[in-house]
Amino acid sequence: MTCWYEGPLAAFDTETTGVDVEGDRIVSAALVVQEAPGSRFRSTKWLVNPGVPVPAGATEIHGLTDEHLQRNGRWPSPVMEEMARALAEQCAAGRPLVIMNAPFDLTLLDRELRRHRASSLGRYLEAGPLNVLDPRVLDKHLDRYRKGRRTLTDLCAHYGVELAGAHDAVADATASLELVRAVGRRFATRLERLSPAELHTLQAVWHAAQARGLQAWFARNGSDEAVDPAWPLRPEVRAQAA
Repeated sequence: MTCWYEGPLAAFDTETTGVDVEGDRIVSAALVVQEAPGSRFRSTKWLVNPGVPVPAGATEIHGLTDEHLQRNGRWPSPVMEEMARALAEQCAAGRPLVIMNAPFDLTLLDRELRRHRASSLGRYLEAGPLNVLDPRVLDKHLDRYRKGRRTLTDLCAHYGVELAGAHDAVADATASLELVRAVGRRFATRLERLSPAELHTLQAVWHAAQARGLQAWFARNGSDEAVDPAWPLRPEVRAQAA
């Protein structure tokens, strides 16, 4: 029987106006699908005119300017619908979904759907189980005592995965997919008997533990920064009653 890391995978990535999942917007996204290691990648890319200014700091990272997005990007409402349906199709087909730092990308998409479609990501994913593979959570659990940062660039360097054109949605999604395969192979004895569904459940537990550890580290260093333990999607933030 083929191990999950040698089988079909899909990967999703976004580029955004910033890092606030509640208020920032998606400006670009990509879905990359590969049926087996070494086979051709199929990619779909979306470019969005977010309707809000793109901060200079964000443009420095992904290179997408207001002018370019206004000229070439599409309005958010239909694009968010397409993204959600594309992810739902992958889930219905039984492909695990690779997302680096999943709570960021999935929560952003959920908030965009609420903002522009009066809907939620959960409504689109009802037809098939969501099985997410997050290389950041996997690596942090499986190699927890390794020092150093664990960004996509860092992890690709550590596992020998090529990352050409970082902060392009297609490039990042492709690298994330290859990275998950590399993590699976390196820790095969611990992972090969687990199904994607079992790993999805375990990653939620692992991420929560990782969040508690980071929260404690912040507290010891005098920071009141909050760390959300939810994975792979943060719950909706409801307005407080007056």
